[in-house]
Amino acid sequence: MRPRDTWFLVGLLWTVGSAGFSPVTAQQASCWLRNATPEEAAQRPSPLGETHIVLGGEHALLCYGRPKMNDRQIMGALVPFGQPWRLGANEATALHLPFRAAVGGVELEAGSYSIYAIPGEREWEFVLNRNYQRWGIPINDAVRADDVGSFRRPVETLPDPVEQLTFRWEPRGNGAGDLILEWERTRIRIPVERKN
Repeated sequence: MRPRDTWFLVGLLWTVGSAGFSPVTAQQASCWLRNATPEEAAQRPSPLGETHIVLGGEHALLCYGRPKMNDRQIMGALVPFGQPWRLGANEATALHLPFRAAVGGVELEAGSYSIYAIPGEREWEFVLNRNYQRWGIPINDAVRADDVGSFRRPVETLPDPVEQLTFRWEPRGNGAGDLILEWERTRIRIPVERKN
């Protein structure tokens, strides 16, 4: 089988131990890519982005494609309101958690999840999904069958546009923080809290 005929997992979130599969730290995990090396993903028009989330001294990882505005209208046009959007480009946006956490109030076990959104003008719905090793579209009934929970967050308006989709981490103490999405003039804060 040639490399181009396969789907690659760049790094592993799970390792085989004496008791079967167990989560490993996100420092050991990397972003899953389809038919691309990390070097090739960095050269895409929407390159691979990684955001590290630090909670209680451990690292979680968000992987996403980073499209640019390129003089286009984004919200309500390229990113349509009322329809599922993959939160980036290329592969599904993926969240790798080496610990239990509440994301937007949805409690998750340690593991890997995809996250997509249904944008609105004033509020977005975010959906967490078990299937993270997939291309980001389509988000159809087969994909949605693996949804594990959803939450809503208000939209903030930025005074200046952000050219390239960006996720950044803003801690709020040792066990909580906000994953912040910014693109065009839109900002959305997603609360993340570590659970015992």
